[in-house]
Amino acid sequence: MNLALFDLDNTILAGDSDHNWNRFLIKEGYLDKVTHAERNDKFHAEYKSGSLDVYAYCEFVFEPLSKNSRSLLNQLLKKYVEEVIKPMITDKAYALVNKHREAGDLLIVITATNSFITKPIAELFAIENLIGTDPEEKEGEFTGKVIGLPSFQEGKVIRLEAWLKSKNLTLTAFEKSYFYSDSHNDLPLMKKVTHPIAVDSDEILTEYAKSKGWPQISLR
Repeated sequence: MNLALFDLDNTILAGDSDHNWNRFLIKEGYLDKVTHAERNDKFHAEYKSGSLDVYAYCEFVFEPLSKNSRSLLNQLLKKYVEEVIKPMITDKAYALVNKHREAGDLLIVITATNSFITKPIAELFAIENLIGTDPEEKEGEFTGKVIGLPSFQEGKVIRLEAWLKSKNLTLTAFEKSYFYSDSHNDLPLMKKVTHPIAVDSDEILTEYAKSKGWPQISLR
């Protein structure tokens, strides 16, 4: 059995689920347009540049989770997935995931975006294994805090290794390990797998992939 890892935002999604979730909450009237949109765009720019303070970002993203009931958030998420996420999924993305499924590979979505948002998105691809940044819950409601290590940059490597260990597996146990990503933030994990693939990649990853002879594909 081989391992197939998929980054989510701007990889198997033709867009960013985290950034657009905040924009959706603004549109629905649950966040202030002026103050929140500016900070949302600033964090997004820092992510793309590789300078993101992931804990500051988690605090920012998890704030609306802590200020609204879980039942309301579930309703909003369902609407968000229908209206915003489904149009972001291309036939090419579905075909890629299904190719690995038909080959019998172990499939995992591994993303820096929080698991509350991304769980139903992974389910659209029929992928049950998800490693995301986890928001803390108490008595079924979100606290606004993060649990453990965010799944970001080197954190993706650590979180994946911990997940595999819980299944009595290691990364080296697989004959082939694939990781599809668009972002240079994922280079720590891309360097660990046997088959890194750049997908609609940013400029830094594009140049690095070119220098290493890694495959570069588009799912758009």
